[in-house]
Amino acid sequence: MIDISTLKYRIVVVDNKKNKYNITDYLENLRWQENEGEISTQITFTVRNNKTSIDYISKLIKPGVLIIISAKHSDKKYQEVARGTVVTWSPINQNSAHDLQCVCFDELYNLQKSQDDFYFRKGMGTKARIQKVLKKWKVPVGSYQGPNKSQGKKRYQGSYLSDILLDILDDAEKKGGKKCMIQMKKGKVTIAPRGDNSDIYVFEAKNTKVVNSNMSTADLITRVKVIGKSKKKGIPKVVATLKGKTQYGVCQRIYTRGSDETLKQVKKTAKQILEESGDIQQNISVKSPDVPYIRKGDMVYMKVGRIKGYHYVKSVQHDADTMSMTMNLESAEKKAISLKTDRDTTETDNTKPEKTSYKLGDKVYFKGGTHYVSSTGSKGYSARAGKAEITKKNTSGKHPYHLIHTNSKSNVYGWVDEGTFS
Repeated sequence: MIDISTLKYRIVVVDNKKNKYNITDYLENLRWQENEGEISTQITFTVRNNKTSIDYISKLIKPGVLIIISAKHSDKKYQEVARGTVVTWSPINQNSAHDLQCVCFDELYNLQKSQDDFYFRKGMGTKARIQKVLKKWKVPVGSYQGPNKSQGKKRYQGSYLSDILLDILDDAEKKGGKKCMIQMKKGKVTIAPRGDNSDIYVFEAKNTKVVNSNMSTADLITRVKVIGKSKKKGIPKVVATLKGKTQYGVCQRIYTRGSDETLKQVKKTAKQILEESGDIQQNISVKSPDVPYIRKGDMVYMKVGRIKGYHYVKSVQHDADTMSMTMNLESAEKKAISLKTDRDTTETDNTKPEKTSYKLGDKVYFKGGTHYVSSTGSKGYSARAGKAEITKKNTSGKHPYHLIHTNSKSNVYGWVDEGTFS
C-alpha cells in the first residue's frame, strides 16, 4: 500500500488555447468516480471563485474546458488519474462566499448520450467493429488488447453508442474472449481485459476502514433456454436447455442462437451465462484510504476477516478531501457450477400457438410492461396496456418491435419484447 501521509493531488485547467492553470489551492470537495453500468468517468468539485493573477476562476473554468487530475505519493512523479470536460457549471453566491460547482465527464460521456445506426456484416471481427464505431465518432483510439472474434451479422437502429460497444464485447466474450473494459486514458480510448493492471494493491484490516458484505439471489439465473430463429408462424424451436442451481427456484434466461453459431457454441455460451450469473452473488463494499490510481476493472487482493482472495473492482469513488475511496467488488475466483443439459425441453399442450410474426402497420394490443429507447439497449420505462400499432421492426434486436399507442389508454411509444402484445 502507499503511504497516505505523502499523498498529493494536482488539478489543472486546460483552456481552448491549450494553456494550463494549476487550481489545486482553490479546490474543495473533489471527487471522481467510475460507476457500474457506465463507461465514462465523472468528476465533481467546488472551487472558490477568487481572482488570480490571470482572472477570476470563473473566467478560466467554463463549460467545455478540460480538467486533469493527477496524483503522487512519496518521491514518485505526478501521474494522471482522471480527466474530463466541464459539462455543468453552477456559480453559487452564499453570504460573502462566491463558489463555483462543476461536474465533468471524459470523452466517453458523449457515447453514453448519443444514438446511431450501424450494420456489421457476417464474419467482421470484434476489433474492426469497435474501430468502426469509434472512427465514425472521431474518438481517438489508444491501445486495443481486447478479443478479435469473428461475429455474425448485426444491425443496430437508434441504439446508444455505449450499448453498441458493450454488446460487441459481450458477444465476443460469449465466443470465448476475455471480459474487457472500455476506458479513457490520457485522452485516448483503451480496451483491455479486466484485471490487467500491473500493480495489485493488497487491503488488510490495518489499512481498511469499513467492509460491508451481503449475499443475494436477486440476479440469480438458474436455467438458460437456447432457441433458434423465430419462425414465420408458431413458437421458435428450443435447441437446448441448461440447468444450474434450480434448488433456489427457476429464474430463466432466453438465449437466441445467432446465424453464425453452431450448437456447440451456443451451449458453451449458455454454460458461460450460468457460470457468471448462476451462483449466489456476494456484494462487497470497501472503504479505505485513497489509492488514486485504482480504476474500475482493476484487480485487488482482499485479506480482511472472511473476505480473502483476488477481487475485481466493479465501481470506485475517490474523495480527495478525505483522502479516502469506496470500492464495490466481486470475487475473481468463480466457483464451478454443476450443470444439467436437456436436448430439447419443448413442452407440448393443446393451446394454439400465439402469433409471433407481425408486419409493419399491424394493430395489436399491448399487454403493458416496459418500452425501450432502442431495440438493442437496456434503458427502458414502464408503459400502460392498450391498443397500439407496429411502426418499426428489428428482428435481430433484443426488443424487436416498435409500438406507438393508438388511444389515450396506453402510453407505449418505444421498442418492446416479443410476446408483450397480441
